[in-house]
Amino acid sequence: MCRCALLFAVVSLCLPLTVHSQTRTPEAALTHYNNANKKTGKGDLDGAIEEYTRAIRLSSHLDGSNTSSRRLGNSLDDYSSEGITVIDPFTANAYNNRCLVRYKKKDLRGAVEDCDQALRIRPGLASAYLNRAAALRELGEHESALKDLDRAISIDKDFYEAFSNRGSLKLDLGDFNGALADLNRSIKLNDRIAASYYHRGYTYIELKKFDLAVADFERAVRLEPRLAWAYQGRGTALMQTGKMNQAIADFSHAIELDPQLCWAYYNRGLARVYLGNESEAQRDFDEFLKLRPDEKAQLDAKIELARELREQHKPLQ
Repeated sequence: MCRCALLFAVVSLCLPLTVHSQTRTPEAALTHYNNANKKTGKGDLDGAIEEYTRAIRLSSHLDGSNTSSRRLGNSLDDYSSEGITVIDPFTANAYNNRCLVRYKKKDLRGAVEDCDQALRIRPGLASAYLNRAAALRELGEHESALKDLDRAISIDKDFYEAFSNRGSLKLDLGDFNGALADLNRSIKLNDRIAASYYHRGYTYIELKKFDLAVADFERAVRLEPRLAWAYQGRGTALMQTGKMNQAIADFSHAIELDPQLCWAYYNRGLARVYLGNESEAQRDFDEFLKLRPDEKAQLDAKIELARELREQHKPLQ
């Protein structure tokens, strides 16, 4: 198999939740919350975290067991959820949104902790399960992530993002039929999500349904023309049906979009070996090994296999 491990997942996250004025929510908390949403949209992640934290502080109060050393006036870095009594479900939305921002900053443990807090306040907040699952997945805690996605879907049967993410996770775990069922459901609920087609394309590759895979990757790139991994996927499917030149064109486009996409160099190099373009292939393998130096032994074995298959006039798989 030329695809190798995905090593990457396009996951859906719930965008920052918007809120309207609520009876018990302090107006200042709403202001900080809305400012945080705006900063998230502009990519000011540190500023967004600060604003969400202020919103959380203003919509919560210390319980009687705490001391004056934990007053709301302390610095933001000193603030934690210990000793906090929530007086407004609005706070759960703020934690959930701050989780999203921390995920984007690769503070995965912080993201999980924020979703934990959100779910303590609102156990039925499906988007918090979705967001926590995304962080858990990147931490390698796949079974916990799967349970969170199951819970999100049990709360909202039409939660297409959760079906998409669960299908992607099942793909990684080797449950290809389960992945296909979830991704079909996601697409039925919303046929405008590139990630669902992208993951179903890789599922079809695993099921050796290469024409269906190509069609799904084409849908993905129509929806998100700059999704490098979709070109990598389509190239992989094309390569396994013998369309080497088309595959090479897709791998080249993937590299243009993402020069760090190591598997596009890897697969383009193998396709070039199969076509007898050894010098061009070696340049690809040099780039691949710069990014993945520990993969040399595997690469050497694949190169030899590609040469053998070329001589035998057998498909490169």
